[in-house]
Amino acid sequence: MRIAIASGKGGTGKTTVAVNLARILCRREAVQYVDCDVEEPNGHLFLTPSITQTAPVTIPVPDVRDDRCTHCGACSQLCQYHAIAVLNHMTLVFPELCHGCGGCARVCPEQAISEVGRPIGVVERGMAGSVAFVHGRLNVGEAMSPPLIRAVQALADPQATVILDAPPGTSCPVIAAIRPSDAVVLVTEPTAFGLHDLTLAVEMVRVLSRPMGVVLNRADMGDDRVEQFCAREGIPIWGRIPHDRRIAEAYSRGEIAVDVLPDTIPFFAAVIDAIRSEVPA
Repeated sequence: MRIAIASGKGGTGKTTVAVNLARILCRREAVQYVDCDVEEPNGHLFLTPSITQTAPVTIPVPDVRDDRCTHCGACSQLCQYHAIAVLNHMTLVFPELCHGCGGCARVCPEQAISEVGRPIGVVERGMAGSVAFVHGRLNVGEAMSPPLIRAVQALADPQATVILDAPPGTSCPVIAAIRPSDAVVLVTEPTAFGLHDLTLAVEMVRVLSRPMGVVLNRADMGDDRVEQFCAREGIPIWGRIPHDRRIAEAYSRGEIAVDVLPDTIPFFAAVIDAIRSEVPA
């Protein structure tokens, strides 16, 4: 099973839930933690993996041969992202706008366009104890993360339970991260901000038709509007994690709660049990 951990906004405890679930699962079965938040990966700060493999990731961008190009404009008319433009007797390429679809090379009547790889980041993999670990690191200034997210996901182990730690929000990177999942855990908090962003995240997951449930972090603070919303929408609450200063202190030290606070294990184990009981394998 691939379990995506997502949230409508940052700061809800998404990575806290993800790394704790991975740590508990590794005591029962083969598990892999896949950090899809390639713009700001931080799972490694807690799991502290030993990285054994690093590989660059590129996307194909057009390379125009001036001696063949007739500046007909077919390529620029096709490109919806304005990554290639034809001006009088000049064809310009803007690699940072290119989505790597390859369409421009295919429509060029003179076969003047080939493709070259442009590095956008790296994928790293290794082991964190008995947890297999994969994450990606997007190059600074790079605008598009979905190609790197897909490269990270390509290393997901089909023989393991995979925890996909998604980026926060509801944008394209989040959709790319949760699309291959079998279930989505939406981590939120019982506040007005938490409810607002949870509403957006629920709409996104419904469009993707993925089974989902909610984990309430800092569940004993705030109010009950999130629980009322879940009841109205028929969304199960798969877990409740209390507002515990010790968990926050462990997080600030880069420690995993279930490793240093054994009494927190039932809170995270309940999430796994709820997913397994409600989502078909």
